[in-house]
Amino acid sequence: MAGGFLGRVAADTLGLSDIGKIISPQDFDKVDGDDFILQEDGEKIFFVIKSKTDEYVFTNYGLIHVDGKSAIEKKRLVKRYDFKYYKVSQVTLETAGTIDLDIEIKFFINEQGFSIDVDKNQMELLKKLYKSLIEVSYIQKHNEALFGDGVNGLKMANEDLSRNVIQGDIVDITERLTNFNLDWMEALRKEYHKRDFCEAYEKYLG
Repeated sequence: MAGGFLGRVAADTLGLSDIGKIISPQDFDKVDGDDFILQEDGEKIFFVIKSKTDEYVFTNYGLIHVDGKSAIEKKRLVKRYDFKYYKVSQVTLETAGTIDLDIEIKFFINEQGFSIDVDKNQMELLKKLYKSLIEVSYIQKHNEALFGDGVNGLKMANEDLSRNVIQGDIVDITERLTNFNLDWMEALRKEYHKRDFCEAYEKYLG
């Protein structure tokens, strides 16, 4: 037990462990992930967790994971998870025990699970990220329900219409009905397939 603990302390002291650090906003432009955000399209960084092998860059549009295989490997794989298309779920936060050097945040993005160790001295900052991801998840679930209601409403209207006798040029009526349906669905997507989640971060960052 003591040997394992001392080994972990030594690894952290020597910079050999993979415990992540939450990067200060003034240093966001120094992380690798900054090169991959869509600045020209309004994307901005709110949190960065950086370890020896990985960077987790949380933006208003999603998560950018700069994935490294080892501390000495220079090659990186950049993975992007946009909140518009990927759902956040099962967000949990594990606090540190007496001898632990790290705390841990876990979450899923669709079926992809993430487990990130962070320096336990940064608990207050990690709590803010935890709350922000919970908020993203709530917004996504709420919008998904409203989108479903809109789709069901359109379906019911079309079924109602199909039970009535339609008079006039059937080709013209069909074309107009099709265009209406397409416009309705496009409006629903714009309203409820949210891209920008600034509010989820700003609510807890103050």
